[in-house]
Amino acid sequence: MIAVMLVDDQDLVRIGLRTLLENVDGFEVVAEASDGLAAVDEAIRTRPDVVLMDIRMPGIDGLEATRRIIAHPDLGGTRVIVLTTFERDEYVFEALRIGASGFLLKDTPPAQLLDAIRTVDDGGALLAPSVTRTLIAEFVSAEHRPVSPHPQIDQLTTREAEIVGLVAEGLNNQEIAERLFLSPATARTHVSRAMIKLGARDRAQLVVFAYRSGLA
Repeated sequence: MIAVMLVDDQDLVRIGLRTLLENVDGFEVVAEASDGLAAVDEAIRTRPDVVLMDIRMPGIDGLEATRRIIAHPDLGGTRVIVLTTFERDEYVFEALRIGASGFLLKDTPPAQLLDAIRTVDDGGALLAPSVTRTLIAEFVSAEHRPVSPHPQIDQLTTREAEIVGLVAEGLNNQEIAERLFLSPATARTHVSRAMIKLGARDRAQLVVFAYRSGLA
């Protein structure tokens, strides 16, 4: 059972998400919040597996709430998916940088949203529809790209560095394996080793590290 917390200042959005999740086996809505401060408090109280986090809310916004949740010592197992209305939301890359596991548009089809929650709960790939790739590319352009590479980037082997670059393109393990003529298990192993070496919380942070370090 995946414990989910819903954070949105619009009651109708939360009601819709709750209705969706409560009618599918394997999901449980354990908390709701309508602003960022309440989201942090509820996350600490209920320790959800996955938080669906709106960005634009009264009080502290979803970005700051995400930062506080990710940084809290009791919430190491909690993953955050940012939900946004706008494809070109300026906060998305920052959300990924501080530890969100991915993001979706609010008009995402229900089946895709459910798959996203399962994927993130399983520690899986950054959610990568084409808009994700476009957004990441835009916000790590010369204007936005941080100048300093990851301090452990030199620990990666040539193959690991290559694979991290492919992860940043939005490829999953199967697609990486096909691109490099590897087995999916070998691709998965390389990704896991790269995450360990760079201290990446999940594949979303691996993408951020790749862009910051010039691997993508």
